[in-house]
Amino acid sequence: MIQVERLTKTFGAVPAVDGISFEVRRGEILGLLGPNGAGKTTTLRMLTGYLAPTSGRIRVGDYSIPEDLLEVKKITGYLPESAPLYPEMLVFDYLAFIAAARAIAPADRRRRIEQAAELCGIREVMHQPVAEISKGYKQRVGLAAVMLADPEILVLDEPTSGLDPNQIVEIREIIRRIGKAKTVIFSTHILSEAEATCDRVVIIHRGRIAADRPTAELKEALGGKSRLALLLEGADAEGVERVLAPVPGVERLSCGPPDEAGRISVAVAVAAGVDPRAEIYRRIRGTDWTILDFHLQAQSLEEVFRELTREE
Repeated sequence: MIQVERLTKTFGAVPAVDGISFEVRRGEILGLLGPNGAGKTTTLRMLTGYLAPTSGRIRVGDYSIPEDLLEVKKITGYLPESAPLYPEMLVFDYLAFIAAARAIAPADRRRRIEQAAELCGIREVMHQPVAEISKGYKQRVGLAAVMLADPEILVLDEPTSGLDPNQIVEIREIIRRIGKAKTVIFSTHILSEAEATCDRVVIIHRGRIAADRPTAELKEALGGKSRLALLLEGADAEGVERVLAPVPGVERLSCGPPDEAGRISVAVAVAAGVDPRAEIYRRIRGTDWTILDFHLQAQSLEEVFRELTREE
C-alpha cells in the first residue's frame, strides 16, 4: 500500500530523517515509535504531502509523492497532534463544514456525519460548542472529521497525547475498529499503546530506523533475553546469590528487601536462548526455602525500546 525508499529530509545541514525505507501493507496498523526529535512527525508529514522530501521516494498505491500529491491526499486522512478545530462552532456544524470542504455531496453529508459520530463515539456532544468539550472528545471530533471522507489510509500523529488513561483506552478502541477496514499509521510515545494496538512497529532513532518488526517479534530483537521472577520465603539475599548465581544461563541477580513476612523477591536476568528454570528449581529444593512464586517474564517492549534508542 505504501512504499518508502531512502527517504531523507534535512533542515539546513541537520538531517531530521536520514535515508529510511519501510513498507506498510494494506489493512495494517503500523506504530511509529521514537524519542523526541527522532523524526517521527517529519516522516508523517512527508507521507501526507505536508512536507516535501529532500530526497527519496514515496509511493502510495498507484501514486507517487510529489508527482500525484492531490490524488494521494484524496485517499489519505491526517490528524496532527493538535486537532485543527474551530472552538466557537458546534460539533455538528464543524463536521458539516468539513464535509462541505471535502466536497461530499449534500445528499450524503448527514449520513456520513452520523456514521463518523457513531464510529468515534461523539453523538452525545454533537450539539455542544467545541470549546466546551473535553480534550478526549476534541480528539474524537478531529478523528471523526478525518473519517468523513472515508479515506483508505489514516495517519495519526500522537493521537493520545495529553489524554487521561480512560480516554487513551477509548481512542485505542476506535483505532482498532478503524484498523479492521483501513490502513493506519500512528506515532506514539506510549509503548503499551503500540503493544496493544499495532500489528507492526517501526522504531526511529536519530532519523534512522532502529527496528522494523511485527510487535510480537520485536521483543526478541535483542536476542530473546528474558527474566525470571521469584518470591521466596525463608531466604536471604546473600544465600540467593551463593546458590543461584552459578547456575548456567544466569547473567544477573537482583534481590529486593524482605517484606513483613520475611519474603524476598528475586529478579533473574537470563541469557538469550537459555532456560535455567529446572536447574534453579533443583538448587532451591536443596535448601529450606519455600517458593511462593516462580515465572518467566518476556522482555517488555519498553525495555527493547530503551535498548534500541539509548544514547551512546
